[in-house]
Amino acid sequence: MTNFYGQYVGFGAGGAAAAFTVATGGSITTNGDYKVHSFTSDGTFEITTLGDDAVVEYLVVAGGGGGGDDHGIAWGGGGGGAGGYLVNTSYSVSATSYTVTVGAGGAMNASGENSVFGSITADGGGVGGSGRGDNGNNGGSGGGGAGDSGTGGTATSGQGNNGGNASTTLNDQSGGGGGGAGAAGEGEGNKHNLGGDGLQNDIVETGTNVYYAGGGGAGASSGTSDPANAGGQGGGGTGGSRSTSTAATAGGANLGGGGGGGAYLTNSTSGSGGSGVVIIRYKFQ
Repeated sequence: MTNFYGQYVGFGAGGAAAAFTVATGGSITTNGDYKVHSFTSDGTFEITTLGDDAVVEYLVVAGGGGGGDDHGIAWGGGGGGAGGYLVNTSYSVSATSYTVTVGAGGAMNASGENSVFGSITADGGGVGGSGRGDNGNNGGSGGGGAGDSGTGGTATSGQGNNGGNASTTLNDQSGGGGGGAGAAGEGEGNKHNLGGDGLQNDIVETGTNVYYAGGGGAGASSGTSDPANAGGQGGGGTGGSRSTSTAATAGGANLGGGGGGGAYLTNSTSGSGGSGVVIIRYKFQ
C-alpha cells in the first residue's frame, strides 16, 4: 500500500509500518517484490526514501575490450577481454544520489571503458594483441595475445579472467581468446582459441538468467580449414577466419562482451567491444 505521500509502506511485526526504498534513475521495471533500475547510458541513481533494510543489489559490467587486428600479416589477432563484472546482493546505501557511468566498448585495438556505480568501479576489458607476437592488455578480463607467442593479458582480481596465450606453432597462427567473467580465454597449442564464457545473472527477471561479460574469440589466420573462433557466452564476439573469409564480429551491446580478433585476408580488422551496463535492484513491497 502507499501512504499520503505516495511512498510504499507495509506492516512489520506488531503492526508497525515498514518503510521501503523509493528511488529514481535509469529505466525502471518491476521484478516481483523488487524495483529494477537499468542504466545503459550515464545517469544518476537517487534514493529519495531509504527503506528499513537500507540495502540494494547491483550488477556493474564494464565495456568489453576490442579485438586485436592482424596488421595484414598471417598471424591472428587476440580476442578482446570482457568488461569487469561486479555483483553484490546486499550493498549498504543511504538517501543520496549515486553517479552512474556506463562504459563504452573499446574500438578495434582499444580497451573498454570503466563502468561506475557510486564508489564501485568495474574495469574495462583489455584489448587483444595485434600484429605478430603482441601481448594482450590487462583489464577487467584480459585480452588474448596475438599469434606467434603473444601473452594473454591479466584480469583485475575479482572481476574476470586472463586472456589466452597465442599459438606458437607456425601452422596454427591463431591468437589467444579473450578472458570472460566466468572462464579464461583459450590459448597455447590450440588453434581454435575460443573466448572465455561470462557469468549468468537474473537481477532483471528472477529465474531468467542472462549471460554477461563473455570474452572475444581469437583471429584464426592459418591457411587450413579453420572455423571462426566463437566468443564466450555473454556477448563475446566471434574471431575472424582466414580460411573461411569470415570477418570478426563485435561484442554484445550492454553485455560487456569482448570483440573478436582479426584474421589475415579479412581486411585484417577486428571486432569492437560491447558496451557495459549498470543494474540496481531493491525491495519495494
